Amino acid sequence: MFVYHHFLWFCFFGLGLWNCGIIAFDVVNKPVTEDCLECLCETSSGCNATKICVNGACGIFRITRGFWVEGGQLTLPNDTTLSENAFTNCVNDPFCAADTIQNYMFKHGQDCNGDELVNCEDYGAMHKLGNLNCRGELPYSFAKIFNRCLKRKLQQEARAKAKEQEQRIN
Repeated sequence: MFVYHHFLWFCFFGLGLWNCGIIAFDVVNKPVTEDCLECLCETSSGCNATKICVNGACGIFRITRGFWVEGGQLTLPNDTTLSENAFTNCVNDPFCAADTIQNYMFKHGQDCNGDELVNCEDYGAMHKLGNLNCRGELPYSFAKIFNRCLKRKLQQEARAKAKEQEQRIN
């Protein structure tokens, strides 16, 4: 199990002074790699960070309310799940949205394409089609962008490994 640390800057005004600091919290059980999250972002919205919702799907990952609920109804520090804007606030925040995806995939992770692995291809299918329909066919445009991104990430990883091996030899 990997533990990731996120840091949150906060400031408040009290006693006539601004007080600022950092809160660190641990997030565990993250099956989705950063590369995979980047591909989900690129495919879902082009990583457009404007706070918009399109047909009920919001943020850079275009997360729906149902997905957010299944992902644990995460909230930003000043929200509660009962807050009217908790859903939109979370999914429009890249870190909260990514953690929602992590929770959802940890909870529902499965082999959607029958290759006996649970990996980014499966997470892409679950993200787009939902965990109950992930064995279905992805829309062509989603599959094209997503697979192109995955291929580019694999190529970048291969180049980095080759460069690392070359440096060890020299």
